[in-house]
Amino acid sequence: MEPVRTSASGTILVVDDNTDVRTVVVAQLHSLGFSVVEAGDAVAALKILKGSQPIDLLFTDVIMPGGMTGLELGRHAQTIRSGLKVLYTSGFVEAPLQNSEQLAAAQGNMLTKPYRLKELARKVKGILLSETASD
Repeated sequence: MEPVRTSASGTILVVDDNTDVRTVVVAQLHSLGFSVVEAGDAVAALKILKGSQPIDLLFTDVIMPGGMTGLELGRHAQTIRSGLKVLYTSGFVEAPLQNSEQLAAAQGNMLTKPYRLKELARKVKGILLSETASD
């Protein structure tokens, strides 16, 4: 299999409550040459975002426990760090979230689980190299 390469670089904050999924995506992003910071929920992610560590992209699961969805996290994150780019992921973009105005706006920045390394690389690179932040 041909190695996946990306010319984009930066630091990605990965937020997923599932430890196994988070471990896999962190390893994938490391293999693509990115620095990665990880959080298990929105509260931990917001704490990181309020700190001084550079974050170029927030990569968050849409459905998480704890009272804040990934969509809400993305919105809060962009108020803390203006211009922060966000990539959402989910295996369950259905039911109550389908009617969400914010979900509709995020569709271009959505990566549906399960995804392959090539899909992850293409989506992350595209977002990081885009001129504007996602909403």
